[in-house]
Amino acid sequence: MLNNKSILITGGTGSLGKALTAHILKNYPNVRKLVIYSRDEQKQYQMAQDFPSHKYTQIRFLIGDVRDKERLIRAFKNIDYIIHAAAMKHVPIAEYNPDECVKTNIHGAQNVIDACLQTSVERVVALSTDKACAPINLYGATKLASDKLFVAANNITGWNPIRFSVVRYGNVMGSNGSVIPFFINKKKEGILPITDPEMTRFNISLEGGVDMVMHALEHAWGGEIFVPKIPSYKIMDVAEAIGPDCVHKVIGIRPGEKVHEEMITPSDSFYTYDLGKYFTILPSHPKWKLEEFVKEFSADIVPHGFAYNSGTNTEWETIDSLRALITEHVDANFIA
Repeated sequence: MLNNKSILITGGTGSLGKALTAHILKNYPNVRKLVIYSRDEQKQYQMAQDFPSHKYTQIRFLIGDVRDKERLIRAFKNIDYIIHAAAMKHVPIAEYNPDECVKTNIHGAQNVIDACLQTSVERVVALSTDKACAPINLYGATKLASDKLFVAANNITGWNPIRFSVVRYGNVMGSNGSVIPFFINKKKEGILPITDPEMTRFNISLEGGVDMVMHALEHAWGGEIFVPKIPSYKIMDVAEAIGPDCVHKVIGIRPGEKVHEEMITPSDSFYTYDLGKYFTILPSHPKWKLEEFVKEFSADIVPHGFAYNSGTNTEWETIDSLRALITEHVDANFIA
């Protein structure tokens, strides 16, 4: 699928960007070019040590910000596929700096869309978050707006065969700033801060996130929001898995946090289809024929009122499974 293609990843120095880079270079050795686009020169320098140009001749590093449309247009020339991973994602920071979050997550998304439509890009996959579903914080609200922009972008392509789609998932295990590496670090102090003992979250590995992006690049018809079927975990189980001998100190929910996360609301159920491994929320007015989509993917519409919530999920991680996953995906030397 990616052989002889040129790919650009915005926010490519983040956790998922690096995982995508490793996956693409390993599985598609004939990729023509892989561009890592981000605004952090230090992270680019560090990532270049892991993917040296003498070994990976296809890789390029470009400094740039998604807020800068002119830079995006220049970067997107002769690019076939865009994976849009750049975002401000820390909830408390977004609450404190709302205008900066809007500039990156909403205006940046529109800049990516505009730059794609002015170049020869064929497919775009934008990364979303469970916090974009029924958002109560600014980060989630900006990502919901971003999702809407990418879905609606399919309506303004005209003659252009470009396809825009979105992937939405929960907490990525071991990603920068996520709870598991935070707890592992705090374990040294003997105290693990718990926001709310009832809190739950969806859980997906970096590999699972990469697989979703690859699926969307290959199979999207344009306008879908893909949602994975993944397990949930209880925050207290994470604390017990990492620091069973630590004090678990309840500190209260931070601004903009939910006790349980959602990825599909009952209102979405009228447009949500079960694809087997994934759900997909389809646009209300797709450019293609719905009956052909349903036949192609053997898709089944979910029951009216269906919701996908981390607190009512039917699949759960246990303390033991969490420890095994941490060892496999986060820290090979992890010992509870």
